Amino acid sequence: MTPPTPPTRSVALATALAAQDVAAVAYALRNDVVIVPQLVVNGQGEQVRVFGREGTDKRMLLLFSSAENYVRMVPDEVDPQVMVGDAQWLRDFLTVHRNVLEMVFFDIAGPHVMQAAPDDLMAALGTLPETDSSDDA
Repeated sequence: MTPPTPPTRSVALATALAAQDVAAVAYALRNDVVIVPQLVVNGQGEQVRVFGREGTDKRMLLLFSSAENYVRMVPDEVDPQVMVGDAQWLRDFLTVHRNVLEMVFFDIAGPHVMQAAPDDLMAALGTLPETDSSDDA
């Protein structure tokens, strides 16, 4: 039996972006998946593809509600690759890279673009539910 193919679409995120509903976007990010552009170098695709403006060391993280929306942004790219991230992945990525990230954009090629500062996005993601590791003695 082959492992299931991860989803390459988040209906919850697409719906929230269409409504331009910040709370619904945060809910979708906490409870569903997000599509992340993948940087492929020498056939290896294990890195997140980030984007930047010339003349600055700051980068922008582009996230998408579907792989199709990413492909729309890079129509001339021969084989655009994506990864699927969840809330924990996004928290980890932002924690490690927040000093170089200027902004996070959602579905930048449309049809419903939104943006957030990395710190605002971290706040929207909230903390992970704690596992019960109490030390009752």
